[in-house]
Amino acid sequence: MFSNWFLKSFRILLLPFAFLYGLVIIIRNWLYDKNISRSTTFALPLICVGNLSVGGTGKSPMVELLVRKLKDRFKVATLSRGYKRKTKGYVLASEQTTSIEIGDEPMQFHRKFPGIPVAVGEERIVAIPQLLHDRPESEVIILDDAFQHRAIKAGLNILLTDYNNLFTRDFYLPTGDLRDSRSSYKRADIIVVTKCPSNFSEEERMSIAGEIEPLPHQQIFFANITYGNPYHIINGTEISFSEQTEVLLVTGIANPKPLKKYLEECSRTYFQLQYSDHHIFTIDDFNEITDRFEHIHSENKIILTTEKDATRLLKFSQRMDGMPFYVIPVEHSILFGQEEAFTRSIMDFIEHFAKPI
Repeated sequence: MFSNWFLKSFRILLLPFAFLYGLVIIIRNWLYDKNISRSTTFALPLICVGNLSVGGTGKSPMVELLVRKLKDRFKVATLSRGYKRKTKGYVLASEQTTSIEIGDEPMQFHRKFPGIPVAVGEERIVAIPQLLHDRPESEVIILDDAFQHRAIKAGLNILLTDYNNLFTRDFYLPTGDLRDSRSSYKRADIIVVTKCPSNFSEEERMSIAGEIEPLPHQQIFFANITYGNPYHIINGTEISFSEQTEVLLVTGIANPKPLKKYLEECSRTYFQLQYSDHHIFTIDDFNEITDRFEHIHSENKIILTTEKDATRLLKFSQRMDGMPFYVIPVEHSILFGQEEAFTRSIMDFIEHFAKPI
């Protein structure tokens, strides 16, 4: 509690830098709004998934949700920046690709959807033509975390905001978590409030919708996180939690709070080794994990990690032989019976896409 108080106090002291950062963002957006800085369009449907803040709003599960809904009807590809990878420029994932080459989230997409082209590139305006050259059959490209990348104008913008940290209540970095202006939400076509609680009520839904004030052309949806059965990191064998299971949770993600709450409800006890977001695990980290696990005195115990973290832990696969090392899948679930409406909005955009002249 003291550390949280100290962090909040320190961030308030950085308020002058937040105003300066906000001014830069406002000027940049003004240049694009006035067409002084130009945005490029492409002759195929581009779906952008993004947010206005730093931290986890659930972009990866949203990309996966879109891929699952579209892959049987359209030839889908994904394009990400490839955050914290050790390579530069455009890279298209192959059978030999590792998370070091493309980043953990794209590697997660590649592992879960092996038939889907997964590419990375810092400059998406350069990477899109390269992706289309390599995979000319692509009919739809999903742009991961590209809402601020205004050099490209996507045909459909999906903006995510965390129920626990709505952009309407946030402020610019470094005092707050905003990396873009709150008014930029007006560029979105679909707004999704993610990580809603399981007891989320109709009254609260209306209250948040009123606070966000979607424009006439915008649709707003609400989603919560659902967890699937953990599967073994090597052989994929699934297990189910029991009330007697003791868990060592290993995470290197921005916001593990929803997962921790889930474990509190469905396991006997959990212990945690928490690393920084996108942490590159070392052999010392792996030794720390195994040592901590050995000190849990229970016959019914497992190690649990996220799918994102699993991509960075697989390099220790030989050392995991025989270990109960499991991965927990996470998905978005659209609330209030609106999943069909959400899907229909995506499909309508693609089916009625008008190529730029």
